[in-house]
Amino acid sequence: MPDQLLQIGRRLLQAVPSVIGIVIISFALTRALPGDPAVYFAGAMADEESIAEVRQALGLDRSLVEQFFIYVSNLLQGDLGLSLNTGLPVLEELLTRLPASLELTFTGLGLAVLIAVPLGMLAATRPGSWIDHLCRVLVTAGVSLPTFFTGLFLIYIFYFLLGWAPSPLGRLDILYLPPPHVTGFYLIDSLLAGDSETFWAALRQLVLPAFTLGLFALAPIARMTRASMLSALGSEYVRTARANGLSHRKVLFTYAFRNAALPLLTTLGMVFSFLLGANVLVEKVFAWPGIGLFAIEALVASDYAAVQGFVLSMALLFVVVNLMIDLLLTLIDPRVSMSD
Repeated sequence: MPDQLLQIGRRLLQAVPSVIGIVIISFALTRALPGDPAVYFAGAMADEESIAEVRQALGLDRSLVEQFFIYVSNLLQGDLGLSLNTGLPVLEELLTRLPASLELTFTGLGLAVLIAVPLGMLAATRPGSWIDHLCRVLVTAGVSLPTFFTGLFLIYIFYFLLGWAPSPLGRLDILYLPPPHVTGFYLIDSLLAGDSETFWAALRQLVLPAFTLGLFALAPIARMTRASMLSALGSEYVRTARANGLSHRKVLFTYAFRNAALPLLTTLGMVFSFLLGANVLVEKVFAWPGIGLFAIEALVASDYAAVQGFVLSMALLFVVVNLMIDLLLTLIDPRVSMSD
């Protein structure tokens, strides 16, 4: 246990330079955004004097070095600044919107795993078959199609043409009220409240955006499952197990899949991080009130504090997810060392 704590501390220290670099780069890139926040918030009819007053109020009249040190000083105190769009603290906005993004991400990832893992296993056990070719087609489609195109295509088919899906406007139809806040996940909160009607309404709203993310996540998961299973099925221990007369099911799940699951877990952690980034476009297409939509609105308005808060929160989530994956791999297989 002390060794594991030491390894966790070492990994956290290794993440510090990355976080510092992200803070510097995000600050520099936001200042390079086109447009002037002072002009945007002063209004189209504002004169030069009014714009100068707004710029002074926002602290944009100071040098970039001064602005950076003020930002870092506030950041060390847990202050991400105020969002100019909403007038609320950025940290409060992110915490309020994060459950919506996480619910969408977890659902999309769950759909991808349910489809990609069995498909990758079948493709590995039947190389060259129609299932293998289907796996390759889905992988190619998932990699090639942008998430916004997939989302718009699904809306056109299932909402405009067939009328099966509800209007793609947020987490709930306007006829329903959000469930009492417990976790921020509408599906869980509606079940806790015993409100099955709201649960099904929230689920219907979630299907299309989750499937859009799921198709994007399906490609790397199916590809890694197929490659890992092919490697495991061709190994010495699997051939020995078959020679000893073990059943095909036992060889496939007990010996092959358990060993193939290690690189698959690593892939899942990376895919989860990528999905949080892909959420930005999906949330815009479906008007999903998560942190991705918040980031897009902040970019349009050159809302520096909001954009920097979004980038920093994504970076910290990425670090936490990778650390959790490392811990999980260490617990599953002691041969895996976190110090590697």
